[in-house]
Amino acid sequence: MIKFLGSIPKESLVGKKVLLRVDFNVPIKQRQETRDKRQLKIASDFKAKAQKETINYLLENGAKILLVSHHDHLESFLPIVEEVGTILGQIISLVSHAEFSSMDLLFQTSPILFLDNIRQDPREEKNDEGLALSLSKGFDFFVNDAFAVSHRNHALVTSITKFLPSYAGFLVKKETENLNLAIEAPAKGKVLVLGGAKISTKLPVIQNFLDKAEKILIGGALANDFWQAQGLQMGASLVDDAVFPQLRNGVSKLVLPTDILISKGWTLEKMKEVVVQGSTALANVKVEPCQSEMRNLKADEAIVDIGPQSAKDFAEIIQQAKMVIWNGPFGLSELGKFARGTSIIAKAVSDVPRSIIGGGDTITVAAKLNLLDKFGYVSTGGGAMLEFLAGNRLPGLEALGYYE
Repeated sequence: MIKFLGSIPKESLVGKKVLLRVDFNVPIKQRQETRDKRQLKIASDFKAKAQKETINYLLENGAKILLVSHHDHLESFLPIVEEVGTILGQIISLVSHAEFSSMDLLFQTSPILFLDNIRQDPREEKNDEGLALSLSKGFDFFVNDAFAVSHRNHALVTSITKFLPSYAGFLVKKETENLNLAIEAPAKGKVLVLGGAKISTKLPVIQNFLDKAEKILIGGALANDFWQAQGLQMGASLVDDAVFPQLRNGVSKLVLPTDILISKGWTLEKMKEVVVQGSTALANVKVEPCQSEMRNLKADEAIVDIGPQSAKDFAEIIQQAKMVIWNGPFGLSELGKFARGTSIIAKAVSDVPRSIIGGGDTITVAAKLNLLDKFGYVSTGGGAMLEFLAGNRLPGLEALGYYE
């Protein structure tokens, strides 16, 4: 059975060393005043702030903490470690992997240390027990507060639990409670809203919610697959050929857009580039959209947003709901002129008291609209949230005994 951090007597934390898995895989950007890579800054502090409760609790009760995280786009946390400390309200010292053997000495200088990007060690993603064992030495407890990586079977997510008494942090507790609520709440009045480009990860969620939601609203690149499965040509729009067999049979609960915005001058390669890089990849693309009902698209045409009528219809369905779960934007929302549909959806969801949202792009949209504090719960998980909602077992939770 899973054990949560709060079950450790506070007096038992005094002077103890805690290996704390956190998620500081935060979005980053260049500072405006320089293009120097050493001058990066955090684009959104949401994930980092979400770790504060567990960190503060441990420090206030006399524990010493080594923070462990990965980052997908930074080799080292050095460019942003000072900013992470500011967000957490702590002075944090970054520890290189070569300095790990001197941990006891380093803890004499500060009760909170930060091991540099754990993925500098290739054994992490291989779930190497040797790495987990070596990092466990000298520590008294392991706490996983990184729900967003709990769907990964990595050394400092799963194997580490074999070598230390292990607990879930306060953030993991909130995530599991709220996402369980999303699954277990009555289907009547529950609306699932799915968009975005990571198509194959959302299909299992749709399948799990066919009897758990009253309606499932489909937008973004996910809708493109349904249309292509119906025989329509998608032009340069994003699609996922691998999922076609699962989409052949229509389901009455699924609601697709009735009108769309189409933009010309695209190639599929350029569309993929824009999804990754945003507006910087828009050279030689005619981005002026035109409104249209769904139809066969020409080779250089791409769907960039849902149309105004669909946005209105979806918003009305959402506003009548008792509970809404939302993951994924409904177009190229990173580009302002294609963000209207997603913005309307976001505002409608924020008006529903029992709302749960998640996913990096979804959170980015909500933050730009200053809506993050308007939702019932905002999950730090993207892939982990979807895996949980699909009813799949998350390795990080399983290692903590969550499913026992």
